[in-house]
Amino acid sequence: MSENTDNQEVPDGTEEDPQEPSEEVEKLKPKPPPRLAPEGIRTFTVCRQFDETGVSGEGVVIEGVTLATGQCVVHWLFPPPRGGIAIFDSMSDFITVHIKPHPGNKTIITYDDGEQLVFGHDE
Repeated sequence: MSENTDNQEVPDGTEEDPQEPSEEVEKLKPKPPPRLAPEGIRTFTVCRQFDETGVSGEGVVIEGVTLATGQCVVHWLFPPPRGGIAIFDSMSDFITVHIKPHPGNKTIITYDDGEQLVFGHDE
């Protein structure tokens, strides 16, 4: 393949206008979720106002995503520098295992759209 500053040569030897995305590039772009998985990906953070166990600390301690399948993937930000990753069958399972048993942490889950779930403040 030769380099061309105006056009890009693609593997089959034809030139492509850089202003128009190729069919291949279009195929790789994220698509709207299919009918059976309407939610898509939703990101969130978990902020603990207190740390009852003294293990993971206070402040934002988790970043995570819920997937179109309903599964929940969390990235613990402790211990630094990498933390740990866990996968749950649902957000409800994650909350049942890691949030509800520690109401004294006064935990706030904040989603990327601004929705918040607050735990332990009135319990």
